[in-house]
Amino acid sequence: MSSEHTLLFIQDLAIIMTIAGFITILCRRFNQPVVIGYIIAGVIIGPYTPPFSLIYNEETILTLAELGIIFLMFSLGLEFNLRKLSKVGIAACVAAFAEIILMMWLGYEIGIFFGWGTMDALFLGAILAISSTTIIVKTLNELKMQKEPFAQLIFGILIIEDIFAILILTLLAGIAITGSLNVGDLILNISKLSIFLVVSLVVGIFLIPKLLAYIAKFQSDEVLLISVLSLCFAFCLLVMRLDYSVALGAFLIGAVIAESKQLHKIEHLINPLRDTFSAIFFVSVGLLLDPKIVIEYWQPVLIITVAVVLGKIMSCSFGVLITGQNGNTAMHTGMGLAQIGEFSFIIASLGITLHVTSDFLYPIAVAVSVITTFLTPYLIKSSDTVTRGTIAITPKCVANVFNAYQDWLQKIKIK
Repeated sequence: MSSEHTLLFIQDLAIIMTIAGFITILCRRFNQPVVIGYIIAGVIIGPYTPPFSLIYNEETILTLAELGIIFLMFSLGLEFNLRKLSKVGIAACVAAFAEIILMMWLGYEIGIFFGWGTMDALFLGAILAISSTTIIVKTLNELKMQKEPFAQLIFGILIIEDIFAILILTLLAGIAITGSLNVGDLILNISKLSIFLVVSLVVGIFLIPKLLAYIAKFQSDEVLLISVLSLCFAFCLLVMRLDYSVALGAFLIGAVIAESKQLHKIEHLINPLRDTFSAIFFVSVGLLLDPKIVIEYWQPVLIITVAVVLGKIMSCSFGVLITGQNGNTAMHTGMGLAQIGEFSFIIASLGITLHVTSDFLYPIAVAVSVITTFLTPYLIKSSDTVTRGTIAITPKCVANVFNAYQDWLQKIKIK
C-alpha cells in the first residue's frame, strides 16, 4: 500500500470514528441505542448525502465491516454454547420455520402486487425471510438483555435461520440458472451441510479445549488472543471455501471455544475487537442508504417495512407459543426478530450477480433494513407493554385454550 493510499485509509477511519463517536455520545446523552447513532453516522458520511461523500474507499470500509460480522458472531458463539442451543432447539426450529414460510410467501405476494417480475417477487420473499443476527446481537448486548431467557431463544432461532439461509441461497441460484427446482441438488446440499456441522462440532469439541488448555499454561494474554484469532479466522476461511456463510462459521467456532475453561478470559480479550469492528459494520449499513431510492419507491418501502415488522412478530410469536412458551417470552421473541439485515443484502446481491432481478430491489432491501434496524431497540423495549395490551384484548375463551394447551405440553414434557 502506497503512502497516499495509507493516508486516505487512515483518513477514512478517522472520519468514521470521529463522526460515529460524536453521534453516539449524543445517543447516550438522550438515552438512545448507539446502533442508531452508527447508522446515522453512515448516512451522513455516505456517497448519497450532499454535497459529496466523505469516504474515499468504500470497498475497504465494507471489507472491515465483514470483520464486524465475524467478531459479533464469534462473540455470540462464546456466549451461546451448545448446551443452551439444545435447550431451545424445538422452539427455535418451529419458530424459525414458521417465520421463513410466512415471510417468503408474504414477500412474493407483495412483489406480485406491485407488478414486479416473478424472480423479483421470489427474491423479495427470500430477502424478508431471514432476520439480522448482527443487528439483534448488538442490540441485545447494548440493552443488557443478552442473558434473558427470550434472548437465548432468539439466538437459537437466528442460528436455525442462518442454516436455512444457506439452503435458500442454493435454491435461488438453482432456480435462477435452470428456471426450475432441482430436488436432488437440495437433498445433496442438506446432506453435505449436516455432515459438515456434525464433523466440525465433534472434532472441534474434542481437540480445541485441550489445545487452549495447553496455550493457557503460558499465562500470556497475547499468546491466548492470537491463538484464538488464528482458530477463528482459519475456520471461517474453511467455511467460506466450502461455500457456506462466514457468519455461521464464526458462530460455530465460537460455540466450540465456549466449551473451554478459558472462556471468560477469551471473552474479555475479544470484546474490544468486537465493539470496534461492529461499529464499522453498522456505519457501513448507513453508507448504503440512498435517500432518493426511499423517496422514489416510498410505497414499496413502507409496505414491505410494515410487512416485515408485523409478519415476523406474528409468525415468530405464534411459533414460540405453540411450543409451550408463555406469552411474554413469545412476544419478546417476535419483536426482537422484526428486521432484516446482512443476509438480505447477500440474497439481493445474488439476484444482481445472476442478472435475474431489477436494479431497484437491492436499494429497497437496504432501505427496509435501515428502517427496521432503527425500530428494533424500541420494539424490544416496548415488548412488555405490547404483551399486556395483547393479553387485555384477548378473548377469555382463547386464553383458556392456550393455557390448557400449555398445561398439556408440560404434562408430556415438551419444552
